[in-house]
Amino acid sequence: MKIDSDLSRRHFVSNAAKTFLGVSALSAAPGLMQAAGAGASPLKQVATAKRVIYLYMNGGMSHLDTLDPKSGGEAMGPTKRVPSKVDGLALSDNLPLVSRQAEHLAIINSMTSTQGAHKQGNYYMHTSYELRSSIRHPAMGAWLQKYKGRSNPTIPGNVMIGNDSTHPGSGFFESSLSPLMIQDPEGGLQNSVMRGKTTQEQFDFHRNLAEELDKPFIEKYDQKNVRAYTDMYADAIKLMRSKDLAAFDLDGESDSMKTRYGKNPFGLGCLLARRLVEYGVNFVEVSMGGWDTHNSNFVNVPEQCQSLDAALSTLLIDLERRGLLDETLVVLATEFGRTPEINANEGRDHHPQAFSCLMAGGGVKGGTVYGKTDERGGKVLENAIKVPDLNATIGYSLGLPLDQVLYSPSMRPFTLADKGKPVVELFG
Repeated sequence: MKIDSDLSRRHFVSNAAKTFLGVSALSAAPGLMQAAGAGASPLKQVATAKRVIYLYMNGGMSHLDTLDPKSGGEAMGPTKRVPSKVDGLALSDNLPLVSRQAEHLAIINSMTSTQGAHKQGNYYMHTSYELRSSIRHPAMGAWLQKYKGRSNPTIPGNVMIGNDSTHPGSGFFESSLSPLMIQDPEGGLQNSVMRGKTTQEQFDFHRNLAEELDKPFIEKYDQKNVRAYTDMYADAIKLMRSKDLAAFDLDGESDSMKTRYGKNPFGLGCLLARRLVEYGVNFVEVSMGGWDTHNSNFVNVPEQCQSLDAALSTLLIDLERRGLLDETLVVLATEFGRTPEINANEGRDHHPQAFSCLMAGGGVKGGTVYGKTDERGGKVLENAIKVPDLNATIGYSLGLPLDQVLYSPSMRPFTLADKGKPVVELFG
């Protein structure tokens, strides 16, 4: 954004604050939550992970063609099951590079959901609560910020990379806990530098003038939400002047590294996620659309998997090489799976009854397959995991108090994962 003479300094700072802190992208009802009770939570444990990289496959990724392939039969079509070097762990032939990282993977093949539509399933996966018109629930990144704050006070602690306008954000938590939205990982952080002929002196003059104009209103309405909004401006300016702004700049990465991750929005999003956790961002989500394969499943899924395979395998290798994998939980999730039946359009339809997710790093026991579906991948046979259970498991790895009740502005009680129970067997 250029700072021309007809654009006020106040407008520039406002846009900067919105860009840095997600103010306009994900507005939320105000209200600081009140904790119910006191003392330690019996479901709180010592954290095995400090941060999360959450890879969301938007549209319903086919479990049969990725993480839960079967040995044969009509349900598989041309997709093949390929054993890894870990006994009992096999992925599809669409993920050969990820398969090489089998010792790091915990494959969950017994996911099940009550939500079979995209919007509702996406919301449920992110929040553990069903979509309601009367309330908006916080996503996991907001819960993590609520309980633990930022690791780096200069940089936002919650970042969303991708073009997903349906993300629930901070829900009924204060808007400062919303993720910073970045649509283009190559574009860096927008509205983060002064351009044109604006000098630092001019910037400071207009910023100070804006503060003076705002002062009577702030003094008259000395409330939490008013103070929080002014704090966002201060945080935005602090980041603009910080060396940590470099975290968002992929120009700091070699061309060979970008090629390994994949020169596409998802691959570069994963590379940016690695940079951000290095700088102290606690929760980074990278979304990848295009998994709604009602048509041409056996053409589209392999194409999607080319990007996923390169990015996820490189991310795991990169995190391990930098000494970050043990403290970073990597999660691969989607709203539901796809049917064993192949429809007339050579596609697969929505299937919330059984699907797969993946975890790696962050204290998770690698080389693990948890749960089991039938020979067609249509029904869960062993160790069913509901969506709130998966989110409780993420919270458990972060050492968050799963049974701590917080209240919405309407004084309704909520917990991080509703009634979900963590799958402690996944940790070794």
